[in-house]
Amino acid sequence: MDILLILTILIVICALAFDFINGFHDTANAIATSVSTKALKPRHAIIMAAFMNFIGAMTFTGVAKSITKDIADPFTLQNGSVVILAALIAAITWNLLTWYYGIPSSSSHALIGSIAGAVIASAGFSALNYSGFIKIIQALLLSPILAFVLGYIVYTIIKIIFRDNNLAKTNKQFRRVQILTAALQSYTHGTNDAQKAMGIITMALIAANLHTTDDIPFWVQFSCALAMGLGTSVGGWKIIKTVGGKIMKIRPVNGVSADLTGAAIIFGATFIHLPVSTTHVISSSILGVGSAHRVKGVNWGTAKRMLVTWVITLPISGTLGALVYFVLNAIL
Repeated sequence: MDILLILTILIVICALAFDFINGFHDTANAIATSVSTKALKPRHAIIMAAFMNFIGAMTFTGVAKSITKDIADPFTLQNGSVVILAALIAAITWNLLTWYYGIPSSSSHALIGSIAGAVIASAGFSALNYSGFIKIIQALLLSPILAFVLGYIVYTIIKIIFRDNNLAKTNKQFRRVQILTAALQSYTHGTNDAQKAMGIITMALIAANLHTTDDIPFWVQFSCALAMGLGTSVGGWKIIKTVGGKIMKIRPVNGVSADLTGAAIIFGATFIHLPVSTTHVISSSILGVGSAHRVKGVNWGTAKRMLVTWVITLPISGTLGALVYFVLNAIL
C-alpha cells in the first residue's frame, strides 16, 4: 500500500482519537458546574452532554475550515502528512498527560501549538500563514479575558435582580434552569471543539491529493461528531472535580451565570469561524462569576496552577510537535 495512503489512514485514526480524548477531557468543563450543584446526576449530565456535543458538531464547519487553511497552506506544505501526524501525536500526548493530573489544560492550544511546531520543523517559520495564525492566537488569548469580564457582569446583574429573593428558593429555581444552560454549553462546545479534528483530517486529505477544496466532507464531519460524543460518554471525572469544586464553591445561581457566559463566548467564536479554548473560556467565566460573588471565595491557588498550564501549553506542545516530526521524518 502507498505510504501516503497509510499515513492518511493513520492521521484519520489519530484525529478521531484526539476528538474522543477531547470529549472526556474538555466536555467535563461544560457539565462540571451542573454536576457540582447537583442540578444533574453525573450519568445524566454525561449522556446529555454527549448528545448535545454530537448535535453541535453536526451544525457548523466554519472553524474546521479555519484550522484547515489558516495555520499553514495545506496545498503547498512540505511533508504535509508527516507534519499533521506529528502534530496529532504531540497534542494527544499533552492532553493525556494533563488529564492524568486533573489539570484543565486546553486541547485547542495543544493542537494548534503542535501543528505550528511541526510545520516550523518541516519547512521553517516562513511556512506559517502568519495572518491566519495570529488571528487564531488572538482569539485564544482574548476569549478567556472576555469570559472573565462577561461572567463578572452577568452574575452582578443576576445578583441585583434577585437580591430581595429568598436565597434557598432562588437557588432551587436556578437548579432547574441550570439543566438548560448546561445543555446549551455542551452544544456550543460541540460547535467549536469537534471542528478542530475535522479541519485536521481535511488538511491531511488535501496533502495526500485526495481532496481539492477546504470544504469539509460529510463523512469527516459525522465521524468527528461521533468520536466526540463517544468520548464525552466516558466522562472526565478528574477535571469535573477541579472545575466544579476546586475553583470556588458553586451554587446554582453561580453555575447558570458561568454556563451562560461560556456558551455566549464559545458560540460567538464559532459564528466568526475562530477556534477558542473551551477549557479557558469556561474556567475563566467561573473565575469572573466567583470574583463578582466574593473575591475571597475563589481558590486563587487552583486558578494560578491552571493559568501556568495555559501559558506553557503552546510552547510545550509546539516543541513536542517539532520533536515528533523529526522522529517520524527520520523513520519514514
